[in-house]
Amino acid sequence: MSQQPDPYQRRATDCDVMLLLEGTFPYVSGGVSSWVNQIIRGFPELRFGLCFIGSRRQDYGQPKYALPDNVVHLETHYIHEHLAASEVVRSRGDARAFARMNELHDKFRSYGRSDAASHAELTALLGELIPMMADGGKLDENAFLFSKQAWDYLAEQYRSFCTDPSFVDYFWTVRIMHLPIWTLARVARNLIPARCYHTISTGYAGFLGSLMKMQTGRALILSEHGIYTKERKIDLFQSEWIRDNRNVFEKDASQIPYFRDLWIRFFEALGRLCYQASNQIVALYETNRLRQISDGAPAERTRNIPNGIDLPRLSRLRAQRTEAIPPVLCLLGRVVPIKDVKTFIRAMRTVVNQYPQAEAWIAGPEDEDQAYAEECHAIAEGLGLGEKVRFLGFQKIDEILPKVGLVVLSSISEALPLVLLEGFAAGVPGVATDVGSCRQLIHGLSEEDQALGAAGEVVGIAQPQALADAALKLLTDPARWHAAQAAGIARVERYYTQDMMFGAYRELYQQALAQSEAPTAGAALRCPVRH
Repeated sequence: MSQQPDPYQRRATDCDVMLLLEGTFPYVSGGVSSWVNQIIRGFPELRFGLCFIGSRRQDYGQPKYALPDNVVHLETHYIHEHLAASEVVRSRGDARAFARMNELHDKFRSYGRSDAASHAELTALLGELIPMMADGGKLDENAFLFSKQAWDYLAEQYRSFCTDPSFVDYFWTVRIMHLPIWTLARVARNLIPARCYHTISTGYAGFLGSLMKMQTGRALILSEHGIYTKERKIDLFQSEWIRDNRNVFEKDASQIPYFRDLWIRFFEALGRLCYQASNQIVALYETNRLRQISDGAPAERTRNIPNGIDLPRLSRLRAQRTEAIPPVLCLLGRVVPIKDVKTFIRAMRTVVNQYPQAEAWIAGPEDEDQAYAEECHAIAEGLGLGEKVRFLGFQKIDEILPKVGLVVLSSISEALPLVLLEGFAAGVPGVATDVGSCRQLIHGLSEEDQALGAAGEVVGIAQPQALADAALKLLTDPARWHAAQAAGIARVERYYTQDMMFGAYRELYQQALAQSEAPTAGAALRCPVRH
């Protein structure tokens, strides 16, 4: 019997667009992954490569999406696996190379947000160091991990800058933080040629994009759904694994613990590098575009391209709706802290008290943060909502949207959430927290947009009572609910279709691909590339 080919084994020698994907498509479901899938399928004439960057292999299961036919290449890299597997290799290290690395860190510390000269110096220095990071180079991985020069350098940095008393924690924090840079440099040296690069975040994927821009001179496009550095700050402030070893007399409540601040500054530096390297920088809405500029993005390269939905497909779902308003509040999203599922569950206690037939559906995977998911289940049981709060796991929106009365978004951070737009197109109003562009989607942006009416309600973050009141206001008032439904349909049809989004990205891709046809000898920087 012949063996069936693996549908996820895609290998090519080159591609048109290389997508740089950190912790998203095709191994993680959710809004960003859905958008990536949508973009790839929207340009069947282009050959896409995918470079997936994850933390550890065991953190991801099987791919959540079938690969479109125009994905010709897929490779995966796990940046936090290698440290534990490293064998100690004796290395003396090169004093001049470490001095240049110290100079790079000094430039990062004094880097101006909009200082073009500083960025040129920093980029040139980084370009000088990257070839040294190749295996066997003066600043290769073994030199960073095991050389005496590295030990002396870390000790000096600790004495000069660290305000935490634990050198051991400082030593391991710096190693864990920086080792992925060597992994990504190795990935960059071996990535197949592409006519342009498109990173869907800053962070590690954005750093890889910066390397590819420097190595090849090809255009780099950055699309940020949320602001990566902002989201990492939220994660880092919530993280319990980051140590603070100061005693009660050393702690100052007004100061961020050193290691937490070190991680924040690290991701800010990666973000600034990516902004400066990118030819085009895309935000989903104006507030985020302005945030990108304040974080170091050149204003003239920024633009807004809102998400768009498949209107013909989703609008057909309206015909499947019953005449009565379903007493179902649905949260479509991953069961993770940033979605604040707990607030939604707590709000349901009030909703059910006043509207006993109401149900909550939580339609999203629970495997990303199993401990948090277990806590959500426990809260539902503890509030006596075991039969009213249903955890459905991943669901296809086409099957679930005709059955719900409200799409609920209780997140503490969002950008321009597809689930609200998809709900509007299917005829479902929304209740959302006042994050990202949710107020814009619910109430409109321009005067013309606002004249369409409110497509639901907006409430504050982590306010279960307000969330419950807003949901009840809609579910128990058919006239208000139908008005919100009409406003949502009108808004999505006028401003948020995928045809509009594809048109904007077609322009970006055409510009980037045209640049690939031009001579690249004038690129500012070249690093050796091995394929």
